[in-house]
Amino acid sequence: MAAEQAKSSCQSLCGNLTVPYPFGMEEGCFMEDKFFIRCDNTSTAEPPTAFLSNSTIDVLHIDLDGELRVRNWVGSDCYNSSGPSSNFQTWLISGLYNISSTKNKFIAIGCDTIAIITGTTGQDYTTGCLSLCGGNGSMILGSFDNHSSVLSFNPCTFGFVVEEGGYTFSTSDLSRSDVNWKLPMVLDWTIGDQNCSEARKDPETYACKENTICLEPEFGNGYLCNCSNGFAGNPYLSNGCQDIDECETLNPCNSICHNTIGGFSCSCPKGYEGNGFRNGTGCSPKVNKGTPVVTQIAIGMSIGFLAIFMFITWSFWAFKQRKTAKMREKYFKQNGGNLLQQLSKSRGHSENDKIFAAEELEKATANFHDSRILGQGGQATVYKGTLPGDRVVAIKKSRIGDQSQVEPFINEIMVLYQINHKHVVRLLGCCLETPVPLLVYEFVTHGSLFDHIHDVAGAAPRSFLPWMTRLRIATETAEALAYLHSAASVPIIHRDVKLANILLDENYTAKVSDFGASRLVPSDQAQMTTMLQGTFGYLDPECMHTGQLTEKSDVYSFGVVLIELLTGRKALCGEGSQEQKVLAKYFVSLMKENRLHDIIDGRMLDNDVKIEQLKEVADLAAQCVRVKGEERPTMKEVAHELAGLQAMERYQWGKRNLQAEESEYLLGGEELGNIYGDYGTTSSIGYDSIKNQVPFELEGAR
Repeated sequence: MAAEQAKSSCQSLCGNLTVPYPFGMEEGCFMEDKFFIRCDNTSTAEPPTAFLSNSTIDVLHIDLDGELRVRNWVGSDCYNSSGPSSNFQTWLISGLYNISSTKNKFIAIGCDTIAIITGTTGQDYTTGCLSLCGGNGSMILGSFDNHSSVLSFNPCTFGFVVEEGGYTFSTSDLSRSDVNWKLPMVLDWTIGDQNCSEARKDPETYACKENTICLEPEFGNGYLCNCSNGFAGNPYLSNGCQDIDECETLNPCNSICHNTIGGFSCSCPKGYEGNGFRNGTGCSPKVNKGTPVVTQIAIGMSIGFLAIFMFITWSFWAFKQRKTAKMREKYFKQNGGNLLQQLSKSRGHSENDKIFAAEELEKATANFHDSRILGQGGQATVYKGTLPGDRVVAIKKSRIGDQSQVEPFINEIMVLYQINHKHVVRLLGCCLETPVPLLVYEFVTHGSLFDHIHDVAGAAPRSFLPWMTRLRIATETAEALAYLHSAASVPIIHRDVKLANILLDENYTAKVSDFGASRLVPSDQAQMTTMLQGTFGYLDPECMHTGQLTEKSDVYSFGVVLIELLTGRKALCGEGSQEQKVLAKYFVSLMKENRLHDIIDGRMLDNDVKIEQLKEVADLAAQCVRVKGEERPTMKEVAHELAGLQAMERYQWGKRNLQAEESEYLLGGEELGNIYGDYGTTSSIGYDSIKNQVPFELEGAR
């Protein structure tokens, strides 16, 4: 019986969340009011979302061991040149749940500010963080100057309790002005406020049913129920804990196994002796002193034949293992394993790092079934795989029997060894012991940018990406390419920058992928001669003409990406004259004639997009696709320009005096009772661990 079972005739699922009893979503389906889960299954919620009671705190996972994983709002305090522009303090009243003291952290983000958290664990409890700084580059203690010195880069401060590992600080968070965001938090729950001995006195209200034990939490009041040894299921439901068939699940006996209620026993067949346990004496034939000689000879011959049979079986198994090992060694060499070892050692990497077994990847992809295919290209096929623990990955399989693809495959591994950037798809490992090499990547959920900008035949239409989203994706892609060119340990030229190689995660964040064609550039070379490779329409015309590869080749391809984002057309648009078939040439010709409106994606103009910004990005794209590489900007310059345009659109900053307003919120009044606020600190100060649990009850958290 599944431990996540709901009460009989009660709904057990809200979207992807399983809701087990004592929790429930309908009257009569939950044990206490605090276990009410509100399931928002309106037409606007897809999939349906679960909330704690009538709050807006999301419920992510319910564990019958006494843990509740939720997602709560982040507290915020924002200012502009006129003073406070907005303030939101998350608040939770004590009584029903405890904030886990071992699985959460209290974090504050900001400058010249203070964040506090107050609550009670039998007595009043308060802790917090204080940050004083004079600028984005250096933290000057004692400059608590009304927030004005940091306003240019820190318009808002934030404070929150978050699950450990659920938040990673980025300096861009200092300039964040979006206050509507949530982060995961782990809560502890118990039944009632009595201990086990007190609760057992009233059988009518005692929550632990048949075949269960009562447990008391380390901190706080109440109790929990658990199935007794030898049983599994939901301890809060009548007959919820069912007997485990140990004979089936554990296979503990080497002969005869007898399952019993809550346990099992082993025995030996007639003529054998021992306790029957695999980890005990097992079972062996009885030898009686009065056994006839003929019987003893027969037993001896039987044992001899059995030993010969076992030897033959073992020999066959050993031969098969040696054959498999030799085959794997052959594949390892065939797939470039020796080359990978040499390159790894020369760059300080171990060849044993990030190695997956072939069986593990075959199981993850249902033996590379066609239904798991995510995409196909000239060099490989990419499959969706699920590793143990429901970890979803993308597995890249090189083309079968094509030895010319081994070097690009090894090249892609070594290139990715050099990269550590949040906007580059992450390599998790590889497998070389199969007929074709395999690469394992993080799975990026929303497909490629190509799928969202262009209609793909046979595929469901994607959601429209507004201009500001496209500009952000372009900025993130430019930052990744600038990192490859100038910040990686060895400069890297991607060589195949295009929409199809820019992936989007669940937050539509850009991830640059496919480094099979990339090249590492030695520090003493500004350019190199190479065989033409890439996708027509994105290819650098200068490289096509001279064969000389430089980082400006990526700049040209990125310029074509910018043009596609502006126009919604493909790199080879296939319309009109030969000049128009190559989008970059057609775009530049219209720009020279001041006819940007003739080619811009008209859907974006309906969303209050400033045409001046589109013109600036169009001018930048035209510079990137200049015929001569020396006339193009660097990727670092392109990324800087796009980031500036994005920042100008999002932020309007000015000077202001904040001391009076901030002091008012710091000193507070009755509203500050039992809250944790968001008066922020930068990560250079760090964060406080929650040393004691803070219990709380939900009353309209937002």
